[in-house]
Amino acid sequence: QVQLVESGGGLVQPGGSLRLSCAASGIDFRLYVMAWYRQAPGKQRELVAAITGGGVPDYSPSVDGRFTISRDDAKNMVYLQMNSLKPEDTAVYYCKGTYYLDHFWGRGTQVTVSS
Repeated sequence: QVQLVESGGGLVQPGGSLRLSCAASGIDFRLYVMAWYRQAPGKQRELVAAITGGGVPDYSPSVDGRFTISRDDAKNMVYLQMNSLKPEDTAVYYCKGTYYLDHFWGRGTQVTVSS
């Protein structure tokens, strides 16, 4: 059974930092492109960052320079370090794993940036 479980969300003040984690099980993790998406209220889900099986990252322009995606294939984990957070980063953040036509989603973790 495939599971992606996000953790690390919460309430943070503008300018603060959070580190999200996603634990994967039931897949050959090293083969999967792992990504973080987010969905704010009333908006479409959008790609935040992705990382290939070889560890090459890619970022949305809205977070480039502030967020860092990384993975630990030995632990089947993917991370999203979020710095200099802004109120507009408030959303539910989802982890996604993709390998060719297979894709799996986590249930999400809420991030709220507010003073």
